[in-house]
Amino acid sequence: MHTLLNAIETLFRIPEKTVAKASFGDLDIGVTFEQSDVIMLGIPLEETTSFGKGTARGPEAIRTTSAHQIETFVFEEKVDIKNLIKILDIGDLIIPRKIGGSHNIPLIMSYLDQNLTSIIRQLRDCNKIPISLGGEHTISYFCYKGLSNHKPLLIHFDAHRDLKSEYNGNRLCHTTPFFRLIEEGHVTGNDIIQIGIRQADEVEDQFAHDNGVITFDAWEVNKNIEYVVSSLSELTKNRKIYISFDIDVYDIQYVPCTGTPEPFGLNPFDIVEIFKGIHETANLVGMDMVEVSLRNNDYREGTLATQTLLRLLTRKFLHTRH
Repeated sequence: MHTLLNAIETLFRIPEKTVAKASFGDLDIGVTFEQSDVIMLGIPLEETTSFGKGTARGPEAIRTTSAHQIETFVFEEKVDIKNLIKILDIGDLIIPRKIGGSHNIPLIMSYLDQNLTSIIRQLRDCNKIPISLGGEHTISYFCYKGLSNHKPLLIHFDAHRDLKSEYNGNRLCHTTPFFRLIEEGHVTGNDIIQIGIRQADEVEDQFAHDNGVITFDAWEVNKNIEYVVSSLSELTKNRKIYISFDIDVYDIQYVPCTGTPEPFGLNPFDIVEIFKGIHETANLVGMDMVEVSLRNNDYREGTLATQTLLRLLTRKFLHTRH
C-alpha cells in the first residue's frame, strides 16, 4: 500500500489544487485512505474527441456541482451518502499534454496504460471501489483492463456502441475501447451489456451481434423498461460488475455540453429504475462516468452526472464485499 500511496501523490493533483478547488461532495467528514470504501479519481482526458469538445472539464463540472450546488442527501431514498459509504477523492491524474516534446496520442495512451491501469488494479487489490470521473470514453479501456482479472460483467450505458476497430486513424480512442477490450481478451462479448444504444455503424453493430454483446437499446427501454429491469436482475445476480456510464445515454435535452448528444435517449427516471434492476447480490468492482463536459458556465451536465452518481452510491450492490 505504501508504494500505491506514493504513486498517487506523484501522479495526481489533489482536489483542492484542481480547477474546481474542491473534492467530490465536499463532505464534512474526514476520510483516510485506510477508512475509504470508494476512491474518486478524475481523468481529464481529451485527446481523440471528434465532434464537440469539453471532456477535459468533466471532473471539474462534477466536483464543482457536487461541492457547491448539490446536497448529498438522496431525497427519495431518505439517506445521506456520507452515512452509507466512505468516499475519498484523490484528485486528477496528471496527463502530460506533450510527451517527447510533441503532442503524440499513442504515447499519451501508453502513459495511461502504464499508470492508470496500474493504479486501478492496485486500488482494487486494496479492496477499494475506484470511480473514475472523465474525461473521454477512452479511459474505460484502461479502467476495465485494470480490473479484468476479476472478470466483471461490463454494464455499458451509452448512446453509442463504441465498438469500432479504429476511428480517424486511431486504434485506441473514444469510439474503440470495447472493441479493444474484446480483441485483446480482457472481456468476452457476452459479458458486456449495452443499455440505451441508438447509434452505430453497420460494421460495429454486426460485431456486437457476432460476439454476443447483450443489448437493450433505447427503444426497448422506452417500450418495455420492466423487461429490461427484470433481465438485468437475472444477468447480474451474484456477479462482479463494472459500470461504464457515458452521460450521452441521456436524451439530447438533458446533455447540452457533451460532445455527441443524440435524440431518442433515456431520462433520469429510466436510469434510476435500471439501477434498481441490478441485483442486490452483485458486487461493484469499479465504475467510470465519462463524456461529461462544461461549456459557457453551463453546469447542467455536471449536475446530472452528480445526481446520477448519488443514486448509484445508495444501491446495495455498492456495499457488497465478495
